[in-house]
Amino acid sequence: MSYCVCIIPARGGSKRIPKKNIKDFFGKPLIAYSIEVALASKLFDKIIVSTDDEEIASIAKEYGAEVPFIRPTELSDDFTGTGAVINHAIEYLKNQGQNIDFVCTIYATAPFLHVEYLKEGFKSLKNSTAKLCFSATTMPFPIQRTFKLRDDGRCEMFQPEYFSSRSQDLEEAYQDAGQFYWENLHVESSEITFGKDSIPIILPRYLVQDIDTLEDWQRAELMYQILQK
Repeated sequence: MSYCVCIIPARGGSKRIPKKNIKDFFGKPLIAYSIEVALASKLFDKIIVSTDDEEIASIAKEYGAEVPFIRPTELSDDFTGTGAVINHAIEYLKNQGQNIDFVCTIYATAPFLHVEYLKEGFKSLKNSTAKLCFSATTMPFPIQRTFKLRDDGRCEMFQPEYFSSRSQDLEEAYQDAGQFYWENLHVESSEITFGKDSIPIILPRYLVQDIDTLEDWQRAELMYQILQK
C-alpha cells in the first residue's frame, strides 16, 4: 500500500481578497471545499494544512484536516513559492518518521474540484513512470493568435504568421487548472511541472476558475450557482 499525504497551503496574508482562504463561499469557508474533497476521496493517510495563520488553522481542524505545525514566517511572504512550502511540509513529516510515497498539493481555492479527477490523477501517476500529475484545461482561444500591447498602446501579435489562420487549423493549447498536483517522491526528475515527466488530467473549462481577484471571486460565485442548478 502506498502512503499518500495531501498538503493544502493556505497563507493568511491575502491582499487582493482579505482572508481569501477562509472567506465564506456559499455557507462554508473556501478552504473547506478542498478539505472535504480530499477526505471524500479516501486516498490519503494524512491531510494537512500548511498555514501561518491561527484562524485558518482552527477552521482547517474543524473541517477535518490536521495542522501539525504553524508555517515559519520566512515561508509566508509574498515571494515564497508553493514548492518551498510543500517541501517544508514534506521534510517536517519525514522528520516525524513518516515514509511518504505520494504527495498531492491541493490549493485552498478549489471549490470546483471533483473527487473523480483527484482519483484519476492518482491512478494515472501510480501506473506510470512520470514524476507529476496535475489538473489542466484547454485554452479558450488559440494562443497563436494572441497579441500584446506595445508601450505606445498599439497591438503586436506574438505570432503574426498565424493572423490569417483559421482557429480550427491551429494546434490546441492547454493551461494549468490550479486545483491539484500529485507527485511521486520516488521518481527523480529535473523537468519543470509542464514538462515531459508530467501527466495532465484535462478538466472541462466550466470547472476551472482561478480566484485571485474580486472579479475572479464574483465569477466563481456565478459559476457555482449555475452548476448547483
